Amino acid sequence: MAAGPPPRGWELRLATEADVPALAELIPESVRALQAGFYSEAQREAAIGDVFDVDRQLVGDGTYFVAEGDGRIVGCGGWSRRRRLTGGGDGGDGEAPPLDPARDPARLRAFFVRPGWERRGIGRALIVASERAIREAGFTTVILSATLAGVPLYAAMGYRAGERTEAPLRGGLTLPVVAMGKDLSGPVEPRQQPPA
Repeated sequence: MAAGPPPRGWELRLATEADVPALAELIPESVRALQAGFYSEAQREAAIGDVFDVDRQLVGDGTYFVAEGDGRIVGCGGWSRRRRLTGGGDGGDGEAPPLDPARDPARLRAFFVRPGWERRGIGRALIVASERAIREAGFTTVILSATLAGVPLYAAMGYRAGERTEAPLRGGLTLPVVAMGKDLSGPVEPRQQPPA
C-alpha cells in the first residue's frame, strides 16, 4: 500500500544544489505576492536579486530547508553559521567567515513561502527545524533581519524586535527591516506533529 501524501500536505527536507532553479523561481514569486502589503512594487523589484535571492552558500553548508507539497517546493528557509545576515545568490562578498558558537549568535536566513501555501504552518516548521539545527551546532542565540511581513510570525515564536533599519537597494531605494533575536538556551520546543 502506498504511503500517500503527508497529512499536512507538505514535508520538510534539506535543500540540495538540484533545488536551486526551483528556489530561484519561488523566491521572486513569493516576494512579489506576499510582500505587496508591506513594500512598494519598486522596493520589491529592487530587492529581488540583491536581498531576496537563492543563497547557494546556505545550500552548500547544509543549513537550508525546503518544504515540498504537490510535487514542488512550496517554502524555504534556514540558518547560517557565517557572519552575513543577508545575501544574494552569488554569496555577496564570497564565502563569509564562520561564527564562533561560544560567543556569536547564529543567523536565521531567507524564509519564503509560495503564494497560496501561506498560513499552513510552513514558516513555523522551517523556523523550528532551523532552531533545532542551530542548537545542535552549539549556538545558544540567533538573530535575523526580518522583513515587515515576517515580524509577526517571528514575534509569535519568541523573537524580540530591536532596531528598525533601512537596507539599501539599487536606484536609491531602501527596504525597511527589523533586527530580531532569540535566546535558544531554554527548553526545546516539542516536535510538531502533523494535524490529524
